[in-house]
Amino acid sequence: MNPVEVRNVAHLARLRIDEQDIPNYARDLSAILALAEQMQTVDTTKVEALAHPLDMLQRLRDDAVTETDQRELFQAKAPLVENGLYLVPKVIE
Repeated sequence: MNPVEVRNVAHLARLRIDEQDIPNYARDLSAILALAEQMQTVDTTKVEALAHPLDMLQRLRDDAVTETDQRELFQAKAPLVENGLYLVPKVIE
C-alpha cells in the first residue's frame, strides 16, 4: 500500500493521521493485506466450520421465571397508557 492509498483510506474512514505516520501505516496495512491474501490460498474445503474454537459445552441456567408480573403496577404509575401500551410524545415527523 502506498502513501496515496493510505491517505485515501484515512479520508474514507474519516480518520486524521499525521503525515509522519503514513509510512508506518502503509507498511502495516500492506502486511495485513498480504496476510489476508496468504490466508485466501489455504484449502479449507474439508475443514468443518466452528461456532467456537473450544470444543466444550456451555453451562446454561434453567429458563425459569424469577420475577413476578408487575405490568399493572408500572402502568398505573405511567402518565399515559392505552390498551396496555405506554403513550409517549411523537419525536419523529
